[in-house]
Amino acid sequence: MTRLRIAVTIGDPAGVGAEIALKALSDAELAESAEWLLIADRRVLDAAGASAGIDAAGLQCKLVDARALAADTPLEFGRLSAANGLAAVEYVRLATEMCLSGEADAMVTAPLNKEAVTLSGRSFSGHTEYIAQLCGATESRMLLVSEKLATVHVSTHVPLEAACRLERQRIVRTIELGDAAMRLMRSSQGATGGPRIAVCGLNPHAGEHGLFGRQDEDVIAPAVKEARAMGIDCSGPYAADTIFIRGMRGEFDLMVAMYHDQGHIPMKLIDFEKTVNVSLGIPIIRTSVDHGTAFDIAGKNQADAENMKAAMRLALRMARGRAIQAAEAR
Repeated sequence: MTRLRIAVTIGDPAGVGAEIALKALSDAELAESAEWLLIADRRVLDAAGASAGIDAAGLQCKLVDARALAADTPLEFGRLSAANGLAAVEYVRLATEMCLSGEADAMVTAPLNKEAVTLSGRSFSGHTEYIAQLCGATESRMLLVSEKLATVHVSTHVPLEAACRLERQRIVRTIELGDAAMRLMRSSQGATGGPRIAVCGLNPHAGEHGLFGRQDEDVIAPAVKEARAMGIDCSGPYAADTIFIRGMRGEFDLMVAMYHDQGHIPMKLIDFEKTVNVSLGIPIIRTSVDHGTAFDIAGKNQADAENMKAAMRLALRMARGRAIQAAEAR
């Protein structure tokens, strides 16, 4: 198979993104597994490298110097600024365009800071939504993946009140996207068939036959039935307080959560350090760390790169899966 090219963005220049990217690429086995395209400002890498004792120039990767920060922009780790927020967005834009043009087979993003971006006056709700906009995608979903379990969300960054206004077709589409993503990962490892999917209910005890709300029976159950008619191995709705335990015991490969915290809380408890964020519903492969910019430890050589390594490995795994599927389709 042709050596795959993976773009990596460093996120907010004042955060830990550059540090964890450099530390991850210092892993010789990981560095040799693909052609890594590191999208950053050179001076940010140099500053992060100096604090972490890593010579960025000596790493096995190609630097794509974004020059997103003006030469006179002060570089101070841990400082919130509009200039840094806009630089982080520019790194993402470049990586997305590389994926769309075929220059890269996938992209991995380090954390940016939403507040820093909005300080510039720009409206910004998150990586996933911005990348979807750049790709011309009308919808997107968030998938969290660990070595033990995966969870896809029907909704994420919306008020809880809005998340409770469920739509059958959105649930069906979420199940479909999660199924396709898991098949991509499985094909890279030679596995056949689709994942076993459990769909969470919205209300306590999945509504208790209407006692605690009608959404589970009136919206979620019909969505599960429709997805099953499409050939997807899914079942539910299940009470969300117990179904993740069954997933951890090996009964299911993928969980479908109705809203952000329903999926995030158990996934972060299961494996906080290695859970990876994946964007679905877009034409490119994008993975990300599942933590923030950590301004409090930025520039102090304290950041752990394990989550970044996991995100990079998963991006490579999915890119391989897509290449295998494309070859099989020819």
